Parts: sequence; structure tokens; C-alpha cells
Amino acid sequence: MANVVMYILLLSLFFILHTYVLYPLYMLLRYPTPREKYRQYETEAEWPRVAVLIAAYNEEAVIREKILSVFNTHFAQSRLKVFVGSDASVDRTEALVEELKGSYPNLELVKFSGRVGKINIINHLQSLGEEDILVMTDANVMFEPNTIPELVKNFKDERIGIVAANIVKKSNGDEGIARQEKAYLSMENKIKAAESNAFGIIMGAEGGCYAIRNSLFSKVPSRFIVDDFFITLQVILKGNLTLFNPAAICTEDVSSDMWGEYRRKLRISSGNFQNLFFFKSSLIQFWKPIGFCFWSHKVLRWLTPFFLITAYVSSAFLANTHPLFCSLFLLQTIGLLFPLFHKWFKFEQSLLKFISHFYMMNLALLGGFFRFVRGIKSSIWQPVKRNV
Repeated sequence: MANVVMYILLLSLFFILHTYVLYPLYMLLRYPTPREKYRQYETEAEWPRVAVLIAAYNEEAVIREKILSVFNTHFAQSRLKVFVGSDASVDRTEALVEELKGSYPNLELVKFSGRVGKINIINHLQSLGEEDILVMTDANVMFEPNTIPELVKNFKDERIGIVAANIVKKSNGDEGIARQEKAYLSMENKIKAAESNAFGIIMGAEGGCYAIRNSLFSKVPSRFIVDDFFITLQVILKGNLTLFNPAAICTEDVSSDMWGEYRRKLRISSGNFQNLFFFKSSLIQFWKPIGFCFWSHKVLRWLTPFFLITAYVSSAFLANTHPLFCSLFLLQTIGLLFPLFHKWFKFEQSLLKFISHFYMMNLALLGGFFRFVRGIKSSIWQPVKRNV
């Protein structure tokens, strides 16, 4: 019996190590540059028509800067349309958009009389545009001058269905968990870049900013939470490439509030499990690029809280058999308590913050799973506090 439990413990630890260490290292070292070149638009006259879709709820702090950053990109405004869908905002979001319409006639405000959620807004805005390329973006993600040109230039290659932007996280300092969030999300971008270099696929374009061929857009189920992963996997399953472009830079403020970020991750985690069960058939052929990346980058990470629980229970069972297992059990006990320690003692040391951040994320994943099991009734969201 003890041998069986030990194998279960080792397997759980291996899965955690694979998704957080071995897979990232393998991809980053093996595929630092693209294996293939793609056709590009060479002159402005060739550029496709582009519609930028923004779902907004009470974004008065950032919406003006956002819209100006879009129109200030090096992209012909005659080929650009911007739709802002207001999810029944009760602040000055709609008034600020209306003010800007005087300067930008190709800016359109779409008002919703009641809360419908981001999914329904995006589905509706997509139905309004006839443009060739859609750029999905969040209100707090600011464009650089070359963001749109870099996003759309590779769509001359008809194989390409999605191009994801390089969203650089920024903050005014390293208070709270800001540094840990920036480090984690920066690594996520590097992994997606490696997947793109290796296989021409990425495991989910980050919803803050990506471009998609309009003809490949799939309506997202209204109760889904994580629309970007759903849309990306649908494009891959249709046989198209999904790329990450490091030169398509834009910036996003990162939260420093640990418990506010926990609530956001809790919501997203429930959406992750929606996608896991919706696309479960993609896991069967794990030796193919989509299966290998899906398992390694996403599924094992989403299941990490269960591996942590299994490892904890297994090491507790084995604690009396060897000092190593007793030490492992004690270390895991301390680790599980780190988020509470962080709340009480306000850690300043980076390593302690990283440990706390790791367990906090996995606690959110576990909570998201139980939300998913209970049933998700709505995709309506509440934006996190903006660091502006």
C-alpha cells in the first residue's frame, strides 16, 4: 500500500513540475525563433479593413486613453472602425465615447440597456462589422503606434486565423503582488511565443488584445466566461494557424491587490473548466501539437490544485515511514498557509510573495472548479480596480 501511495505522490509532483518547469524550459530552449516565415502585407494599399471591438463596463478611468491609443496607431483610419459596447455603464464611459465621436466619425458606441456580459457584447459587435479582420481588446489595454499594423500584417497568409499581441504588464511599483503577476504573465507570453514558433498554434490568445479573421469567428456560448480560449481553440480546430507576434506590443496595468486578483482568477478559473469539458475531445490525441500543448500548458496547470491535494494527503500517509515524507508534509502545510500569512504579515520578500502567489492562484483554480460544478448562470463581469 505504501508503495502505491508513493507512486501517486511522485506522479502528482511530476505533473506539477512538468507544467510549471519542464514544459516551459523545453519550449523556450527548443523553439526560440519561428520555424517558418509567413507572407506579409508589404504596402499600406494592401492592408485589410479592420474593426476594433471593445466591451466596456464603467471604464471612465481608461476609455478615453484607450480610444485615442487605437486611432493614434500607424494604420490608415479609412480602413479602421472602432466599436465600443457599453454594458449598461453607469459612470461617464458612454459620455466620453460620445465626445470622441465628434473627432472620429468611424467610432461607434453601442449601448445595452441592461447588463448582458462581455460574451454577448462581443457576439453582437462582431455581427455589426463587415471588416476582414477583428481586433478584440480590453478597455485598459493601451496600443502602441505599431500595434495594429503588427497584428494584421501576417493575415496575407491565408492559413493564419489569429495573431495574438504581446501585452506587456506594467505597474507603478511592486506593491502587493504586482511583481509576481508581471513575472507570471511575462512567462506566459514567452511560452505562447515558443508554441507559435514551434507549431503555429498558441493555447489561447490573451483576450486583452488579439486579431482574428472575421470569417473564422465563432459565436461564444452566452454563459461562457473565458471567450478568448474558446475562440482560439475553434480556429485551431478549423485547421488554421494561431500566432503570437512579439512586435505587436501593447500595455496593460497589472493589479497589486492580492485578494482582488484572487476574485478575478476565481471567475476566470470557472471559465477554464467550461473550456476543458467543451474541448475534451482535443485531449485524446495528446501526441499531436494541439494535444501536447493543451495538456502541458493548460490542463495540467488547471488540475494542479488537485495534484497539490493528492501530494499533501499522500505525504501525510507516508510521514511515518521516512523523514523525507514527514518534511515534505510539513513544507506543504506551511505552503498552504502562505496566502493567510501574506495577508497577516504583508510579506516584502519576493520569494515569499511568489510562494503565496502560487498557492493563491491554485486556491482560485479549486474554487473555480466548484463554481463550474455548481453551474455558471451568467457571464456578467465586474472590472478590477484600475491602477490609474
